[in-house]
Amino acid sequence: MVNEKDLDGKEENLETEEVVIEDSAEEVIAEENKEEQESERENQLKEQLIRLQADFTNYKRRSENEKKDYLSLGSQKVILDLLGVVDNFERALLQESEKDGFFEGVELIYNQLVELIKKYEVEEINELNVKFDPNLHHGVLVEEREGVEEGLVIEVLQKGYKMKEKVLRPAMVKVSQ
Repeated sequence: MVNEKDLDGKEENLETEEVVIEDSAEEVIAEENKEEQESERENQLKEQLIRLQADFTNYKRRSENEKKDYLSLGSQKVILDLLGVVDNFERALLQESEKDGFFEGVELIYNQLVELIKKYEVEEINELNVKFDPNLHHGVLVEEREGVEEGLVIEVLQKGYKMKEKVLRPAMVKVSQ
């Protein structure tokens, strides 16, 4: 026979077990939520790290390019100043009266200057009978010539120079009309 006391004790045990199961379920759910939050936080941190790495890479590349640009600009300014000296040496060499030791010394210095600027990939813009290009030429005179097409460079008055593909100084030219 089942006695009421036993049933009451079993009901209490069942209620206690239900509370324990509910508490365990809540703990499991809370633990799962905590793991989800940790996983989400971990993903956010990974994304943030990836962005920071990309930003740093971009910054590094940009600063290296700026450094190259500044060095190139400095070189261009110095070479541009040297071009006036090269021009004067060319004029001096054209005034050859006697080929004595002084003349040979001037010629050696001129050759050294030319080699120095060539080392920095500087090229002359000294083209005749080509179409006038305002990016490469500075037209200072216009002359009418028979048998010559209009708009051609017919004489270079002062050589122009470019460094790699950038024009340092356009050539001063006479253009046909």
